[in-house]
Amino acid sequence: MKTLTKEMQAAITPAMALALLKEGNKRFVSNLKVNRNLLQQANETSDGQHPFAVILSCIDSRTSVELIFDQGLGDVLSVRIAGNIINEDILGSMEFGCKIAGAKIIVVLGHTKCGAVKGACDHIEMGNLTALLSKIQPAVYDEKTVTESRDSSNNEFVEKVAAINVRRTVHAIMERSPILKEMILSGAIGIVGGNHDISTGEVSFYDDTLIID
Repeated sequence: MKTLTKEMQAAITPAMALALLKEGNKRFVSNLKVNRNLLQQANETSDGQHPFAVILSCIDSRTSVELIFDQGLGDVLSVRIAGNIINEDILGSMEFGCKIAGAKIIVVLGHTKCGAVKGACDHIEMGNLTALLSKIQPAVYDEKTVTESRDSSNNEFVEKVAAINVRRTVHAIMERSPILKEMILSGAIGIVGGNHDISTGEVSFYDDTLIID
């Protein structure tokens, strides 16, 4: 697999970027990862990087985006934080990734059995974690279909909250970053939310969050 160059990156459209991620995930699920010379890629990217995607995911040790999308060095910019939430620093990182580094798609990736989402469902308060989980709380309140056992003991509730949290984050990126919103609406980049099943490795994308011109 070739290391991405500026010319190769420029030729990738947002739709192509999404296709590359889908193809990579299919390889991961099938245990057919591409053969890469990572040391060579390290050398070839030493003077600059030309990633095609920015992926916001959770810090969960089972959700390494380079692995689950079968990507190499220089391919994706990975932003990881518990509960795949956003703040000013993360938005700034995304703006750098797209406006400066040239990425063509933003992916907000939640996952099954997320500990941060479970913590928000249980209204846990603990040190600095309290402020982080408060950013997921709106998704807990937005989930209206489950009326009983609205806590981490109810897997259905947890997964529904996780999906809402991803969709809220996609919306918030558009709402809070005029730079990214303009790039998305002009078709320069795309954005989509999705879910990683930690049991199967499969990533499902939410069509109702996909914006690709």
